[in-house]
Amino acid sequence: MIELLPGFEGQLALIDVSGARRQVNVGMLEEPPEPGNWVLIHVGFAVARVDAEEAARAMSGLELMGRPREEPVP
Repeated sequence: MIELLPGFEGQLALIDVSGARRQVNVGMLEEPPEPGNWVLIHVGFAVARVDAEEAARAMSGLELMGRPREEPVP
């Protein structure tokens, strides 16, 4: 996570997804994530906080299913 966005009561965060910055709803998490935390995202919602190893396994699983890693967006 990069930062919680102001004005959304801790519900919306700016997240780095393979180099692309995305707005993600973090309201389903028990506690808001902090910068540097990893989260598992499904259809625009952070559904779990994970560590770097779990995040890498999730991305590898997506690649095995035929979804390539996204190219970073400048």
